[in-house]
Amino acid sequence: MKIRDLINFEKELAKEFEAGKIKFPVHLSGCTHYKQEKNLIKLFKKIKKTDYILSTWRNHYHWLLSGRDPFELKKQIRESGSMHVHDKSFITSSIVGGIPPMALGLAYALKRKKSKRHVWCFIGCMAYRCGITQECIRYAEGHNLPITFVVEDNDISVETRTRNVWGKKKTKKVIKYKYKRKYPHQGTGKWVLF
Repeated sequence: MKIRDLINFEKELAKEFEAGKIKFPVHLSGCTHYKQEKNLIKLFKKIKKTDYILSTWRNHYHWLLSGRDPFELKKQIRESGSMHVHDKSFITSSIVGGIPPMALGLAYALKRKKSKRHVWCFIGCMAYRCGITQECIRYAEGHNLPITFVVEDNDISVETRTRNVWGKKKTKKVIKYKYKRKYPHQGTGKWVLF
């Protein structure tokens, strides 16, 4: 999957949303800087087909970069919305801070089963600083669980600058990369009537 493919996929979704064909809120990230997306593509080369991916905001990109079927993704977006796509090892949620506890529980179960699988938990920069997320990270570190938290840092949560609220902190169980979004928090920036 190339960056151009990701951009085109979301452009098509934006057109469908604006035409009223998608009856749910749509969360589009819209690549604006190729260098930043290269970091995400590079990261996905480390993710094995057998690993679990738990995602929030940028789940379209995660689904596509993990090699999953783009037609299935579109079908799920049309039927239940862009924040509720899933399969047996790909889980999403629109609840801020809702994915880390699920990812942590899954990683704990994998460790107990002595599985070689790994959990990749993608979260936004504001969700990263939520209390429950921080507790999950500390628990994962303390119990050496097979999980990596990936913070997708666009320095904004809806309309609030993340660093103004939370400051900065580093941990060994977290990978961060920066990106800038093209679209607003929800939708495409155009008013759509259903």
